[in-house]
Amino acid sequence: MKLYHYSSKVVFIILVIIYTLNTNHLQAKNNVDEDFEEITKKLRCMTCQNQSIYDSETEFAQDIKKIIMNKLNKGKSQKEILDFLVARYGEYILFEPQFNKKNMFLWIFPFFIFCISAIFLFIRINKNRISK
Repeated sequence: MKLYHYSSKVVFIILVIIYTLNTNHLQAKNNVDEDFEEITKKLRCMTCQNQSIYDSETEFAQDIKKIIMNKLNKGKSQKEILDFLVARYGEYILFEPQFNKKNMFLWIFPFFIFCISAIFLFIRINKNRISK
């Protein structure tokens, strides 16, 4: 009777350990899948017109997907993977270019044009009011 009671506890503990290991593996796999989807949606397919790597089925997209999955399985972060791909293919591969010294003008120019246009419009309206 004691042996039966002892063995049932051991079996229960083993089952709990197996379940815990299995769910940890599934959670890790889900994180890799989520990271994979997030990264591939940020990248532009170089052979397609305005299509993400995630949506593309071209040979280039398949190669990039393999590279990304390989690096994710090795434990690389999203930033490391994106930096690697930018170094290899240039910033054009990103749908949203990074804000840095090289392209600061591209980010600031639209705001600058908007401000100049608003000032010009304000001056023009005031001149029309004064002349009437």
